Amino acid sequence: MKRKERRTAGRAAREGFTLIEILLVVVIIGILVGIAVPRFTGRVEQSRVAAAESTLKSISTALDLYELDMGRYPDDLEALEKQPEGADNWRGPYLKSGIPEDPWGQEYVYKHPGTHNPHGYDLHSLGPQGGEPITNWE
Repeated sequence: MKRKERRTAGRAAREGFTLIEILLVVVIIGILVGIAVPRFTGRVEQSRVAAAESTLKSISTALDLYELDMGRYPDDLEALEKQPEGADNWRGPYLKSGIPEDPWGQEYVYKHPGTHNPHGYDLHSLGPQGGEPITNWE
């Protein structure tokens, strides 16, 4: 009977993973995560930039519609949402869902007349932290 117990105890010891094997698996998983995360975060940032560019175009279209109705560009972006005083030709709101924030939670910056577009307007997002701004000028 003692012999049978020894065999069972020996088999149980051989069936589990050693600490070295577990550490090796953890290291491999860490390496894979270290490779995958930077690639994923790069794609997220690229999609945010694309979303900001798309929103910039939508706001630009709304500004151009305002200019067609009013004969000039607005002093601020709020005029796309709420009728300014004395604006009898206003046919807004020109943005259906209000004035959006950029994908980084900041307001879009609008300036009329523009520094880069003196006969029009400058519109830009500050972009990702430490990155280039996304603009309506080249």
